[in-house]
Amino acid sequence: MEISTYKDEDFNAVLELLNSSKEYDSFSETLLREKLYDDPFWNPQNTFIAKINNNIVGFMQGVTRLIRGTKYGYIKLMAVDSDFQRKGIATNIFNKAKVIFEKEKIEIIRIYDVPLNYFMPGIDPRYTAAICFAQKLGFKHIGDAINMTVNLEESNWDTEEQIKTLSKNNIEVTRATNEDKIELFNFISDEWALWQNELEMAYKSQPIAIHIAKLNGKIKAFSAYDGNNIGTGWFGPMGTHTDLRGKGIGKVLLYLCLSDIKKQGLKQSTIPWVAPISFYSNLANAKISRVFWRFEKQLSYE
Repeated sequence: MEISTYKDEDFNAVLELLNSSKEYDSFSETLLREKLYDDPFWNPQNTFIAKINNNIVGFMQGVTRLIRGTKYGYIKLMAVDSDFQRKGIATNIFNKAKVIFEKEKIEIIRIYDVPLNYFMPGIDPRYTAAICFAQKLGFKHIGDAINMTVNLEESNWDTEEQIKTLSKNNIEVTRATNEDKIELFNFISDEWALWQNELEMAYKSQPIAIHIAKLNGKIKAFSAYDGNNIGTGWFGPMGTHTDLRGKGIGKVLLYLCLSDIKKQGLKQSTIPWVAPISFYSNLANAKISRVFWRFEKQLSYE
């Protein structure tokens, strides 16, 4: 087995490996390019492939983040050919990635739940080999993450009357424009700073995949889609200032995004990494569709 750093010419083979080895997920060329090259800290030196007889049988993408003063390393994506699983390939690749993380004095390593740009918020426990990999290497289970799914065909997600009612109270709901960008990013800079990259991605969509609510001309709430896993119906992020909570703004902003996603021709939308389960269940009849296990490993240095 030969382990080396990823190169652009490996892309198609890695795409094939991901799709052949992941029973519950699929990757398009566009999606994989987003996960690799659109990561704000993309570094091919942190990404590895394993070859046997010149065929790629293993892949692991490592990325790093500095979050609130803590240095995190992440295994963002990984895959091993189903014919070669449980033979130490993922462990050997991880050891290569760990050397890079240690050189950068990474304090905590996590698997999949990568802020700014991620595919899934943890390991789907149905991928038993991945769970065994994490446990073998001393990763600790630190909690779960939940994705919910909305059936877009259940409603037309109309908000016209609600928007008219809100306007009578000096609340304007519109699609974000480029002129709103500076104010919007200032609005999220404290409580939701980690969502900046997702909003950057949503701003690249045509039309812009962000809706906002203004109170007396100032942005007080937003919702977005296509900030991650573009084109797959991925909803979020969304946030509302305390000034507008309890006024039905969240419902309106959610419905505007779901309507846009439905117009893309999709039949369902994914709401990832959900905390307020009842909110989405009550407003959109969203169902819990997947549960993920989150793992981390702490590194120490003498």
